[in-house]
Amino acid sequence: MEQLDTIVIGAGVAGLTAARLLHGAGRRIAVLEARDRVGGRVWTDRSAGNVTDLGASWIHGVDGCPVAAASEAFGMPPIEFTVGSYQPDGRPIAYFAPDGSRLPDDAARAFAEDVRAVDATLREVIDRSEPLDSYRDVTERALAAQDWDEERAARVREFLEHRTEEQYGAWIEDLAAHGLDDDAVDGDEVVFPGGYDRLPAALAEGLDVRLGHVVTRVRWSDDGVVVVTAHGALRAATAVLTVPVGVLQGGDLAIEPPLPARVAGALGRLTMNRFEKVVLRFPTRFWGDDVYAIRQQGAEGRRWHSWYDLTPLHGTPTLLTFAAGPTAREIEGWDDARVAASVMAQLRRLYGAAAEAPTSVQVTAWHADPFARGSYAYMTVGSTTADHDDLATPIGGVLHLAGEATWTDDPATVPAAMLSGHRAAERILASEVPIERLWSQA
Repeated sequence: MEQLDTIVIGAGVAGLTAARLLHGAGRRIAVLEARDRVGGRVWTDRSAGNVTDLGASWIHGVDGCPVAAASEAFGMPPIEFTVGSYQPDGRPIAYFAPDGSRLPDDAARAFAEDVRAVDATLREVIDRSEPLDSYRDVTERALAAQDWDEERAARVREFLEHRTEEQYGAWIEDLAAHGLDDDAVDGDEVVFPGGYDRLPAALAEGLDVRLGHVVTRVRWSDDGVVVVTAHGALRAATAVLTVPVGVLQGGDLAIEPPLPARVAGALGRLTMNRFEKVVLRFPTRFWGDDVYAIRQQGAEGRRWHSWYDLTPLHGTPTLLTFAAGPTAREIEGWDDARVAASVMAQLRRLYGAAAEAPTSVQVTAWHADPFARGSYAYMTVGSTTADHDDLATPIGGVLHLAGEATWTDDPATVPAAMLSGHRAAERILASEVPIERLWSQA
């Protein structure tokens, strides 16, 4: 049986970060990856001459962000695109009223002020929330405190529902009251025209990454860890397990002995979301040259309510929308043409005959990926923010869990994955390691 210092399971950003830092410290490392590529949920499609990030796209705030520093060091030019956190304004957003007419600028500004008023109240309401409160519970209390008429409250209620879906791919009643506590952005948000996958590719350089290695069993004890795959078993003093929450919960990967109560409890209060991308390319930019985002209010926006203009990335007229939460479940099994027809019915409602047919459509299906089982994890009702860190509690001093769901401050992001991998490496080395070594070794 092959003997290593550390086995890293998963070649996403968390696993590659841990492996790169451990390798740099002179440890014998192998990274086992089930897919035929590195990156995990960072996945860039380069077919048909297009560059499309089908997984992670944004850095939500570059200030003090290690992913921003790493991407700069690895030669990944960004484009500023600050619409990723569902803010009500700040960039040109075309708002459409429930009847399909575009809101005048003064009405759009008034609506944005209403959202900010509720958000200001919401912070206080969440601080006073009960353990079993949902995000619906706290938003309803914040809305009631405004003493508005029902029509005015309904518009902001919709916004809060849509924000919950777009931020966590969950219906508002399923998300814990504290589920959006991390919803803050420091600095510009950016995307990468050259593809986000260049980050994991750079992190993987020089590492022993073994693709097509599906791990079926992890056995841990005081003597170390044994990892079993179809290619055989490997033994190591320590292991870093970076598979998503959905895989940990799915049953295809056995952990023996079972996870300790603290870790298992945290895992049970998190769940994978439903959050899929729909990317549509068009012959022309029929929505206009000065629109960052399009948002539709009212019942017609229950399924498709927001579109983002990605044209500046490559010059091809492109809109991105999301099938999130209930919508993602509703379209499960639809082919791309049916999804596109549903999306276009709403765009034609807003833009009429100018909304021409798309030249191409791409729809993701992360929920159906056996090595993801969703896009990222969220806090269910009854969960607390501590559950993220509890999930990363070292097990027997030999097994370390990492990944976006194990980082409290900004879960569900690439920075969270990177920082969790960094933490795992430091725990194994029992010493502080500057995270800058990830890119200073390049």
